[in-house]
Amino acid sequence: MGKRYLLDCTLRDGGYVNDWQFGHDNIVNIFERVVSSGIDYIETGFLDDRRHFDINRSIFPSTESAERIYGSLEKRTTEVLAMIDYGTCELSNLKPCEETFIDGIRVIFKKENLLPAMEFCQKIKAMGYKVFSQLVSITSYSDEELLEVTKIANDIGPYAVSIVDTYGLLNPAELTHIMGVLDGNLDKDIILGFHAHNNFQLGYVNTTTALDYNTDRDILVDGTLYGMGKSAGNAPLELVAMYMNEKYGKDYVITEIQEAITTSIMDFQKRSPWGYQLFYYIAASNRVHPNYVSYLMNKRTLSVTAVNEILQRIPEKKKLEKDMKLIEKLYIDYQSNECDDTADTERLTEELRGKKVLVMGPGSSVMKCTRDIMDYIKREYPVIISINYIPEICRPDYMFVTNTTRFVQSASKLHETSSAGVRLIASSNLTKTEREFDFVVNYSSYIDETAEFPDNSMCMLIKLLQRCGCSEAALAGLDGYTADSVNYFDTDKEYEFLKDKADSLNRYARSFFAGIKDSIKITFVTPSEYQNED
Repeated sequence: MGKRYLLDCTLRDGGYVNDWQFGHDNIVNIFERVVSSGIDYIETGFLDDRRHFDINRSIFPSTESAERIYGSLEKRTTEVLAMIDYGTCELSNLKPCEETFIDGIRVIFKKENLLPAMEFCQKIKAMGYKVFSQLVSITSYSDEELLEVTKIANDIGPYAVSIVDTYGLLNPAELTHIMGVLDGNLDKDIILGFHAHNNFQLGYVNTTTALDYNTDRDILVDGTLYGMGKSAGNAPLELVAMYMNEKYGKDYVITEIQEAITTSIMDFQKRSPWGYQLFYYIAASNRVHPNYVSYLMNKRTLSVTAVNEILQRIPEKKKLEKDMKLIEKLYIDYQSNECDDTADTERLTEELRGKKVLVMGPGSSVMKCTRDIMDYIKREYPVIISINYIPEICRPDYMFVTNTTRFVQSASKLHETSSAGVRLIASSNLTKTEREFDFVVNYSSYIDETAEFPDNSMCMLIKLLQRCGCSEAALAGLDGYTADSVNYFDTDKEYEFLKDKADSLNRYARSFFAGIKDSIKITFVTPSEYQNED
């Protein structure tokens, strides 16, 4: 078999976790510990001329900048690399290899940039660097396209061609097949590399599979300290190093790697955890870009089954893109379980006719202003409609349900004696639960497809009240959003991701209320960010 090599890319791939701000002391410590462990290659970070030099970050605009960070350190037997994401660093920012601390440059590129990126690699090679051609999202390549890669690589002669499992989609059998295509057609002196991600908990297994591939060609695999890296993380360097010590007679010093982890990595892991998570597993199992999953999961209106069903509707050519307009349309289409709600709205209109309505939301003011709410109820005797939950302080007459997740969370409460008789008004997207509701209203009739969050349940209910002829409504527990405090009385219901959208959500609600002020009178029983300033 050929030689087997290990590369550490913590300072580069791990930087996605902390925007490459490791701090200069940590950068030096990681470098020195990895070099002391005897790891064959270390990647020092990204060369990216869009970023300014910062001695505390492992992303820098030029080889001269890298020299300022690392130039005084000792390489020993380890070869020093940097990475360029094709198109983000001009050749003018690279000095000839002999004038720098850097021995080699890895160039990552997408399939559509294959030809210009490989020409870029050729120019870097001419500057004296060992150049590594990194095939991003390897699962997007067909066998024919892989053969085209080998033809171009054989003409250019990079030091290595690497398989990059960008979205953690590969299993050992698929990896072995891809390695077979490349190994069977690349010139024998080109190293074959592999870079894993851990979406399926296969980062380590796939890495050992690559090492064990039966070939006389030299094989290079990547790892990061403690698996540090974006999304589900990478193959843990320490585990791969132990495996190579045992299987291939390497003498990597594991204690040096462990020291680097405890002194420079653990604090980052506590602050911004990485590793296997349901979120990234769902993305990988559907072979889609994680941003699609993020969009749907952040809605907090869908069951996991529904999320998977929507992801399966993404056209094949769009799966690994980030077409957020597409996923928004698929979400709306999925939710829009059209129904004729004429009869149900007529019944609801009769039941609400001539009555005052109190709409109850789950804001923290429900607990802070309980006395104000109870005084209003005793004084006005309103029909109480809660939104996606059952209040503790009073039994609502109706619960308006638009959110599958919230409905499931309320299921046990609905069976309690104190909640007996609460009638359910459901938007039609919830009929997928196959549960009987007292009223079903057509989802698409009440959403605002132009809004950032089209299915705002408060706005949907007020539109329904307008349709039912209500001329006024009082609101309690509809507090709006603030970025720096708790928005819900039940912190389990808190949507942390919405805090970043607090201002825009509040503006939208204020605009909504301004637009309906002539058709329905809205009063606030509890304080709210939604109140328009006179």
